[in-house]
Amino acid sequence: MKHQTRSQLQTIAEVEPLSTIMTRQQRIERWAKLLDEHPERRLGALTETEHLKWQARDAARSEGSPITVAFEDPVLRVAGLKDDTYGEAKRFFELSDWELHDIVCSCHVGTTIRGQWAAARVRRVIAENSFLKWFREKMWH
Repeated sequence: MKHQTRSQLQTIAEVEPLSTIMTRQQRIERWAKLLDEHPERRLGALTETEHLKWQARDAARSEGSPITVAFEDPVLRVAGLKDDTYGEAKRFFELSDWELHDIVCSCHVGTTIRGQWAAARVRRVIAENSFLKWFREKMWH
């Protein structure tokens, strides 16, 4: 098999990044699954993200955080996850500040959070979005 760069491949085929192949829900579900793989793993929380100015909040990270677990995954990195900062997780998983704050902030979880608890918090985002989508469709259509 001959190795070719993306540019070389694009001359002979359409090449799409995985981020367009994986939906938001698939990316979030994969994150939750990764967290569940080590349910007792102690993960670091980010400190008081709600009190940080947006630039500092976007750059915030914690060694061994739930976001780090996502970034350690080669599939999510190929799909476009660039690092384990708060801002990158917000962008990649298409989360609001409130949603991500609820998952990783120390004011909700303390200084550490177990993997299975983080997975449950991540899955709650999917469940809440599904309920809101259903509610909007029922109420407005």
